[in-house]
Amino acid sequence: MATRAHTVEEAPEANRCFTGNLAWLLYRAHWALASELTAALVPVGGSPRGCHVLHAALSGEHTQTELAEIIGLDKTTMVVTVDELERDGLAERRPAPHDRRARIIAVTAAGKRKVAEAQEVKERVQADILGELPAREQKALIDALDKLVQGRLAESADCSPPLRRRAPRV
Repeated sequence: MATRAHTVEEAPEANRCFTGNLAWLLYRAHWALASELTAALVPVGGSPRGCHVLHAALSGEHTQTELAEIIGLDKTTMVVTVDELERDGLAERRPAPHDRRARIIAVTAAGKRKVAEAQEVKERVQADILGELPAREQKALIDALDKLVQGRLAESADCSPPLRRRAPRV
């Protein structure tokens, strides 16, 4: 799966110049985690993006647009993802009771099983990665990131040109 990690002192010099750079560290951590999770989900037959949509859809009756906002997907990517989930029998679009033009994304029984399988994979990968840190630091890292994402980093800043979200290439 993953290659041997380097200590800060062993890291390639090009990477050491970014030590302490929050944006670069989060980007690199995200990319490595996303690729590892994508690879680990292959046997389950899911993608992180699809599993995130299913997981979020289980939290209540959400329209496709609401789910896109919750997860942070653009509308086009969300449509493609829900199309794939529907094709695979994991979710279905149902008319929203409050707006006949909107669709609620409902998770099927097969989708619920897929979420449970993906959750086990995610927990295994996460435990493996966080295993690099002492338990105290694991909790501190998760708590700190959660606090940032729920607080200061809850909303993206408007910028021009706008940032594009890209899924990792598989």
